[in-house]
Amino acid sequence: MQRMAGLARSLVFPSEGSGSVAQFLGCQLSRFLHTGLPALATKELLVKLRKKTGYSFVNCKKALEKFNGDLKEAEAWLHEQAQKEGWSKASKLEGRKTKEGLIGLLKEGNSAVMVEVNCETDFVARNTKFQHLVQQVAIGTMQHYRGTVEQLSTYAKHFLKTSELSQLRLGPDGSLLSDQLALTIGKLGENMIMKRATWVSVPENFFIGYYVHGAPPSGNPLLSNMMFGKYGALVICSPPEPCDNSDFAELGWRLGQHVVGMAPLSVGSPEDAPGDDSETKMLAQPFLLDPAISLGQYVQPTGVSVLDFVRFECGEYMEAEEAE
Repeated sequence: MQRMAGLARSLVFPSEGSGSVAQFLGCQLSRFLHTGLPALATKELLVKLRKKTGYSFVNCKKALEKFNGDLKEAEAWLHEQAQKEGWSKASKLEGRKTKEGLIGLLKEGNSAVMVEVNCETDFVARNTKFQHLVQQVAIGTMQHYRGTVEQLSTYAKHFLKTSELSQLRLGPDGSLLSDQLALTIGKLGENMIMKRATWVSVPENFFIGYYVHGAPPSGNPLLSNMMFGKYGALVICSPPEPCDNSDFAELGWRLGQHVVGMAPLSVGSPEDAPGDDSETKMLAQPFLLDPAISLGQYVQPTGVSVLDFVRFECGEYMEAEEAE
């Protein structure tokens, strides 16, 4: 043990005969940065490339050396290598169970998207790189349908499955979501699946209620347009006519909460008799926040009509597949 401690001290505090600490570190930095360019310029390029791409200093240095300090070429090469490594790792991890993950919800005007992306562990689901992937899937789905529906007289609802999501393109460079998935797998080292997505759009006189439950810790401003959780719901509603331009945000939020908590299978009818906890028709179910009345009885005084809903639960398809 004393020998190991002595070795540690000798590495951290070189003896006078070995030169000063500054000389020792300076020598190592000089060797690390030597690319044939001025050391200061090389260091600045290295720091800039590392900050921009997020790749390791070793790989950034290798890229700068390969392209003689050309930042643009080095960045492109790093992305290309990461893509190759990501696809390689993705193929190796394929087949591993992905029971964890996140539901992501994105709302934009009169449209909303809800997606499910799965991974192996909750630890990775809390990682901002994984959450960024969920965001990309949601944005890709929104972009796919944007402009496809003109003047709506009623609501529109579409679903996308894994194979369809993989072919969606994102951003100005038109990169495939399947490539973004491989990159994230390469970075985080877990199998991942873009499971499903839904897109809902309504005319101006309708509104979409929404709710997500079980959100992970947040704080990244780049993800501020997203809602994340383990459960999510979209509820399509039509306000009464004439409408006094009331704010239905709170009502929509509570309807979404009810769908998440009570897991109805259909909307049902306002005329349905109130049921018990086994009821599957949404409007006949006991209202989640006040079980003494049915959801239909809660909504009726507002004059709002509940037309449809979508509910996602993270991992529910995986459990069903295993049961089969």
